[in-house]
Amino acid sequence: MKTALRMQPIVLLLTALSLAGCAALQPPAVRPGPSDEPPPVARNSAPRGVSGGVFSTDVGLSLTSDSRAFRVGDVVTVNLLETTQASKKAGTSFSKESADNINAPNLLGKTFGKAAVGLGASNSFTGDATSTQQNALTGAITVIVQEVLPNGLLRVSGEKTLTLNNGEEYVRLRGYLRAADIDADNQVSSQRIANARIAYSAQGTLAESQQPGWLTRFFNGPLMPF
Repeated sequence: MKTALRMQPIVLLLTALSLAGCAALQPPAVRPGPSDEPPPVARNSAPRGVSGGVFSTDVGLSLTSDSRAFRVGDVVTVNLLETTQASKKAGTSFSKESADNINAPNLLGKTFGKAAVGLGASNSFTGDATSTQQNALTGAITVIVQEVLPNGLLRVSGEKTLTLNNGEEYVRLRGYLRAADIDADNQVSSQRIANARIAYSAQGTLAESQQPGWLTRFFNGPLMPF
């Protein structure tokens, strides 16, 4: 009976650690891969003009115009030139000291007791934190014009999948751009896209090698008491 009572705290501690491990060892959510189907392209419901000949004004190109995208279904190449850099530094320090003396009781000039009592306490804290983050994404992706807004903005979206030896990489982009920002080579910088949503992710051996091991996730779990 005494042995069972002694083992009870140990069993409770092991149970708590097991529950913490269950919460800490959950693998990170797998990012969804790209769809096999191409992104939907808005269809132009306006009827085509009928001129009675083989030539159609809706699909013909003018000799004085360039090949820049400006219609639904056109493609445009986006040059990814994204760089971010952030740094933050914080410092905190404080200290506190206190002292108190209790003298021996005195009555009519006569002291009772032998010695006075003195109390003192002091504490201090100093903390420093520094955080630096840098990110860069370069490359190119060709997107499709999904919609032409009344003010002339082009809503574009697209994705690119790279299948490498040790995994796959995905690049997705969507946003709004001006036709005037597209150069003569039908290219535009990603810095010219409004409300840009750029996603870069990877799956495979290289991506898994960047994930911490199960023991590291266990000690960094939210339920660890230390």
